[in-house]
Amino acid sequence: MAETQGTKTAGGFISLLLLGVVAWYFFGGGVENKVADEVLDQYRIAKRSGSPMDACVQAGIVRAAYLQAKDEANYQRWHMTEQNDCRLAGVPDLAQ
Repeated sequence: MAETQGTKTAGGFISLLLLGVVAWYFFGGGVENKVADEVLDQYRIAKRSGSPMDACVQAGIVRAAYLQAKDEANYQRWHMTEQNDCRLAGVPDLAQ
């Protein structure tokens, strides 16, 4: 059976998100609020200048940074931001 564009997009999104999280874990030396702020700056650049998929992926990385920082309030807020940005990028809600 042929792979649909939505399946390819979702698979690519998941791969990019996992790669970003792994890179942060191994090369970031632990994520604190300062690092989360730096990732937030990268998200803002992607939101202004990148594609909707760029914003979707970066929002997921920001969410992961706040999780590593144990900042639950911002984690929850960025979970919603990620869902909204990914919906705009055409990525199906993976929680369903």
